[in-house]
Amino acid sequence: MDEQWSFVQKKQQQRWLWYAWSPQFKRVLAYRFGDRTDEAFSRLLAFLEPIKFSVYCTDNSGAYSRLLPWEKHHIGKRYTQNIERQNLNFRTHIKRLARRTVCYSKSVELHDKVIGEYIRRHSFQPV
Repeated sequence: MDEQWSFVQKKQQQRWLWYAWSPQFKRVLAYRFGDRTDEAFSRLLAFLEPIKFSVYCTDNSGAYSRLLPWEKHHIGKRYTQNIERQNLNFRTHIKRLARRTVCYSKSVELHDKVIGEYIRRHSFQPV
């Protein structure tokens, strides 16, 4: 699981993409947009509740350590290399997610639809 930062109109209006990544299938399992709070991450966890995970691999963000069961939670870069590579792919393909860019969204609705459609086409549609 990981989160990725972007913004709408100005950098003070932050928008976070929270998503779960499957290293076996190399696909996004689920995603949610929101801010960087425990509530936004818990919405993703609620969506993933029917799936039984044996392990969660994350970085050392506070929301993960507070909301994930500690016996299934592995923290470190060793297990998150694939998802960090996916973050780089997102930033390369969707300029709205780049750290320095002239391309940005003017509305939250458009921002979420553009990024969501990219994820749907690359993760949820059959090849």
